Amino acid sequence: MLAPGATATGDGGGLVPAALHLVEGAEAVARFFAERGRAVPGISLLECAVNGQPGLMARKDGVTVSVLAFDIAGDRIQHVWAVLNPDKLRPWTAD
Repeated sequence: MLAPGATATGDGGGLVPAALHLVEGAEAVARFFAERGRAVPGISLLECAVNGQPGLMARKDGVTVSVLAFDIAGDRIQHVWAVLNPDKLRPWTAD
């Protein structure tokens, strides 16, 4: 699903840890997110629309901890934006 030159960035807003540098390449992006999943057990991923595009919401103990937005070209993900900044996640926490 990832394009060979896929990239990923994270926005923690200085409030929560996020990747400090752009993650580049399909293998590196896949490894990055796989490692994050193992580092935080109990995360559930829910499909959702983010800015009208396919996305994912990551929840831990019923709390939204990240929203992932994708730039898709053709049938491949070109870029992943991971929003972890709690201030920017407020709209995603209301049930």
